[in-house]
Amino acid sequence: MKKQYKITGMTCASCAISIESYLKPLKGVIEVSVNYPNQSVTLNYSANLISIETISQKIKEIGYTLILGTTQDTQKKFDELEEKRLKFLKYKLIFSAIFSIPIFIMSMFFMGKIPYENWIMMALSIPVLFWSGAEFYTIAWKKLNHFSTNMDSLVALSTGIAFLFSVFNTVYPQYFLSKGLTPHVYYESAVIIITLILLGRFFEEKAKSKTSSAIKKLMGLKPKNVVVIRNGEEHIISYDQIIKGEMIILKPGDKVPVDGKVKKGHSFIDESMISGEPIPVEKTKGSKVFAGTINQKGALRVIAKKIGNDTLLSQIIKLVEQAQASKPAIQKLADKVAGIFVPIVIGLALLTFALWYYLGPEPSITYAFLTLITVLIIACPCALGLATPTALMVGIGKGAEQGILIKDAQSLETAYKIDTLILDKTGTITEGKPEVTDLIWEEDKDLGLIGNIILAIESESEHPIAEAIVRYFKTLNTQDIAIDSFQSITGLGAKANFENTEYYIGNENLMHQNKLNISNSLFIKANTLKAEARTVVYVGYDNSVVCIIAVADKVKEITIPAIQELQQRGIEIHILTGDNEQTAKAIANKVGIKHYQANVMPADKGAFVKQLQHQGKIVAMAGDGINDSHALAQADVGIAMGSGTDIAMESAGITLMHSDLKQIAKAIKLSNATMRTIKQNLFWAFIYNLVAIPIAAGILFPFNGFLLNPMIAGAAMSMSSISVLINSLRLKQQKL
Repeated sequence: MKKQYKITGMTCASCAISIESYLKPLKGVIEVSVNYPNQSVTLNYSANLISIETISQKIKEIGYTLILGTTQDTQKKFDELEEKRLKFLKYKLIFSAIFSIPIFIMSMFFMGKIPYENWIMMALSIPVLFWSGAEFYTIAWKKLNHFSTNMDSLVALSTGIAFLFSVFNTVYPQYFLSKGLTPHVYYESAVIIITLILLGRFFEEKAKSKTSSAIKKLMGLKPKNVVVIRNGEEHIISYDQIIKGEMIILKPGDKVPVDGKVKKGHSFIDESMISGEPIPVEKTKGSKVFAGTINQKGALRVIAKKIGNDTLLSQIIKLVEQAQASKPAIQKLADKVAGIFVPIVIGLALLTFALWYYLGPEPSITYAFLTLITVLIIACPCALGLATPTALMVGIGKGAEQGILIKDAQSLETAYKIDTLILDKTGTITEGKPEVTDLIWEEDKDLGLIGNIILAIESESEHPIAEAIVRYFKTLNTQDIAIDSFQSITGLGAKANFENTEYYIGNENLMHQNKLNISNSLFIKANTLKAEARTVVYVGYDNSVVCIIAVADKVKEITIPAIQELQQRGIEIHILTGDNEQTAKAIANKVGIKHYQANVMPADKGAFVKQLQHQGKIVAMAGDGINDSHALAQADVGIAMGSGTDIAMESAGITLMHSDLKQIAKAIKLSNATMRTIKQNLFWAFIYNLVAIPIAAGILFPFNGFLLNPMIAGAAMSMSSISVLINSLRLKQQKL
């Protein structure tokens, strides 16, 4: 059995490592892969040796929940649980802050000035530790039971001991007073640590809750109800009741529910989700249609050839799911070292206690206890825990100011390593909609009356290119006139009568069929335009063609300089498009890209990304359509155009709000600056611990009698966190 399940309760990448290491030794478990960003686990197990219920129970033992049931039910249940979890985390954070701020103010500014202040701080600390921070202690306890640790273990240990030590000094201050020592309390250290860690966790959970809705939106492309013909009568049935081979009626505006073949009718279907191309495709008897595409203006009767999970749309959904699940987890350095760092700190604290107890001066038990507390407080992972999320938060904020929306931290962490960029053509390199680029008249002709007639004929036409021509001619001071008759000619164009003269607008075949002469100059110009991947529309009457109109999806003005800048950075660029070979070649030549592929299906785009990744490339994919969603999810960094579909934006990690390819270079610069800041933060956090822990343990005492006060240790710990925050805020000044 190989299946993917959702998991709730994971709070960091080390949680994923814990689950994997706990499940792998179980008899019957062949393979286990936990995906932290996707909050899922892919299990390959022998159902004869172990049941999924047993695996679920084992996961529960270490503090996580495996959601069982059908794919649709589990997703719904997972979404509900995650929503509740985020809301609960928000309440805990607010609650913790409300109680922590008074404690911090009292200890920092009014120490010794308020009656019963220690008792007041103790009372305010209890709800912070045992309600807001309860999860740290329960997870740490479960980890301890299975001989493992994570950052929660160190948070629980340092705050717990600081709290218990403070309670002892509050309830029985005479003990230290009798030995000539001040009975300090560290309630503020305990509660501020918990509040700051909760704050970082809340931001991380909030960002995580916005991911993985691409699949839900793709599923939304399936219609709820469908009209079918059964026993000669029309019936409205639900999508999942369609039978292979039956007749389906498509009305204007309907979503196509199946992959099938047109039996009767004529229409245009928007197939941008498959090809990415903006111009709807003409459909007549015998034409193929695909699930998820949208019928435009005509009515069609379609025979269902592929239904349910066999349709192209279902395959795209499956590929997006697989691509999202295969993404590597965000392996923060702080979480990676947690398994080593936490036991080492605990070991050092216990060693410090033992050395002072057996070798220290009297009262040795007091010195041993004080140094134990000091080591645990100063080694608290606050700076280490904040090093990555604070830099990421500032970096994400900086990106938003520049119109670069970063949905997941992993994309920001990876973008600076990109060496290969794949671009979709339509809407990414080009504007994404057909426009008139050229209007060329026969030498002795001009706009005049014929311009009004062209506008009148194309206003009657349902062809998508006609809309572009109408938009253009309305800008030429043409006037609306009434034509006497209009006839659409399938696959060729249209003809109309005005004042007893027949006018023809359409392709070259229409002109030849009606014996309209094309002059040598127009013929040469038309072929030149076709070579540049433009659609040429001919206009003729009185036995001759009077003008040609070229329609194309224009290359964005910013595209060429943006591509040049990316190539100067050493990034190899490819174009993948569902358009034909001639168009792909013309666009690639125009923008200066050597590598291109035409007639590419959605699955082919994702497969090409995977192929490059197998070659060791760090691949970014930029696109704007549903047909790009698989490739966007598969790529190391998915970049969606802000003018594109919601599904493309959900599948991608980065969205460019200005749909400007120059923003990709900015995103790479931002990634580089953010990762540099994270490394600086981690370096100083580690250096701080490396220097501070020996001093806290009392290494200087034999030489000069210096012993670090736990109060100073708490302040030093806070300062290390503040230094990390200040360094992260420097990112705001970064020029992109």
